[in-house]
Amino acid sequence: MSYTTIAVAAVVLAVIADIWLLRTRLITRVDFWLAYAIMFVFQLLTNGVLTGREVVRYADDAIVGVGNDKASPEFIGGGRLFFAPVEDLMFGFALILWVLGIWVWLGRKGLQRTPVSGPPRWRKDVEPAE
Repeated sequence: MSYTTIAVAAVVLAVIADIWLLRTRLITRVDFWLAYAIMFVFQLLTNGVLTGREVVRYADDAIVGVGNDKASPEFIGGGRLFFAPVEDLMFGFALILWVLGIWVWLGRKGLQRTPVSGPPRWRKDVEPAE
């Protein structure tokens, strides 16, 4: 299975989870897209440094832009954006959508709405500090 196939599957699964499984519908909100835009910029910077300096390398037959015969990755083009494969951007989107979706879903379920300090509630042998 290629990196491209896995990246597309990750995006599709994240969108399905957002809309039907978690029912958070984050992709329909302007706030999500503004937050994602901020994260996207930093993802491009990080991926650009790591792939542009060839700290991270990808097999040409596993990503979009097959047939890139150059010794080093392109800045833009050949299936890359700021040196990074477009698949990295797809994985980043899926990761952000999953994390924020689960966070919103857990918040709706009332999981620790008010932060509490002290020992875990499941420990009965420790008295809370006053």
